[in-house]
Amino acid sequence: MKYLLNGESTERLIFRNLKESDFDSWLPFHKDLRSSEFWNGLPKNPKTACQQQFNRVFERYKQDLGGMNALICKKTNLLVGLCRLLIQTVDNIEELEIGYSILPELWQKGYATEAAKKCKEFAFNNNFRDSLISIIHINNIPSIKVALANGMQLSKTTKYHNNPVHIYRVFN
Repeated sequence: MKYLLNGESTERLIFRNLKESDFDSWLPFHKDLRSSEFWNGLPKNPKTACQQQFNRVFERYKQDLGGMNALICKKTNLLVGLCRLLIQTVDNIEELEIGYSILPELWQKGYATEAAKKCKEFAFNNNFRDSLISIIHINNIPSIKVALANGMQLSKTTKYHNNPVHIYRVFN
């Protein structure tokens, strides 16, 4: 589980492994249609979508492929979002991706950028890869802004799971 940031922290956030008990706290992410507006192929039922995501997270934990870290607010001790270092295959190339999702009521408060920067620092300090990517739907401007704030630059545009995406990259 070398790609998990369990126990790491930032100024406002604590990283820990996702737990089954986080389900109800994360479900509002899937209930808000804005959370999935850019991504085709997700289940329409919020509970089904949330359960599928949790199943993938716990399976990745078992396979040591990285996975979601729960982001806990130091001030409130509540779930803010999920962030990850995750092995992904893009255009037949294995990459290490920084991904981030924040509960909609907490958008635009800098949590995604704070968490993404910590993931980058953790990955490079541990010499996991020479570069990291973020896979972002071409129309997801808020996520593009996070990638840019994390020092990433547009590397290419491609398809990923039948979605048009930009691959943003940062080098160590």
